[in-house]
Amino acid sequence: MSASLLPLGPAGAARTAEDFVDALRLTEGVPGSARPRIAAAMISAADGRATVDGRSAPLGHPADAALLRELRAGVDAILVGTGTLAAERYANLLDDDQRARRAKRGLSPEPLVATIARSGRVPVDIPLFAEPNARIAVYTEAADAVIQGRGAQVDVHRFATGASSPDAVLEHLAAERGVRCVLCEGGPTLLRALVAASCIDHLMLTLAPLLAGGGGPNVLESEPLVPPARLRLREVHRADEHLFMHYVPQP
Repeated sequence: MSASLLPLGPAGAARTAEDFVDALRLTEGVPGSARPRIAAAMISAADGRATVDGRSAPLGHPADAALLRELRAGVDAILVGTGTLAAERYANLLDDDQRARRAKRGLSPEPLVATIARSGRVPVDIPLFAEPNARIAVYTEAADAVIQGRGAQVDVHRFATGASSPDAVLEHLAAERGVRCVLCEGGPTLLRALVAASCIDHLMLTLAPLLAGGGGPNVLESEPLVPPARLRLREVHRADEHLFMHYVPQP
């Protein structure tokens, strides 16, 4: 049995990041489920490495940055691990025009940023925690953790020991915060947990033209998934030598 390889080619007109995100219809929810719709955005080198020198930024491209910011503009909340918050020094999530577009849709200027910190250790020194318009929800199992912003609004929700799973956090965001759609920005351990819980509806994976090597993390980390999660390729785009792949779960 032979298989054909289809060239990417000029298969259609170029699309803006805003058009791409609009077509995802993220706010429509998940039929038959109380959880929000989840899109995940990750980037990796051609050899699978998710970071270079501990950060994803060296892998990026202007088109990748534009897509990430448009995804942020289109969701109610961002879910990101504390390690990613610290490594990438989160700040200034959106542009002014994106904030204005959110306001016209009746949304807050900035999406809620949610993070799971079971031990209560949160990188409150990053710029995000000093931004007056930032809203941050911290989910922890540490009963005595004191987590405060330096200008940002920070709300802490405490789970019982062992109860702060990503799917439990998503259910709380939907029920208590009215969140309809979430962008997961990693890191690799958080993404693996969401995939294992069948909580990913869209995966936007950018492939950078680099061979990084070394012992850095891959796109997914922790124990192998048994069985592996199967994906269906919906779209492929290209910007210079970077590839942008849109996957959805295989039915």
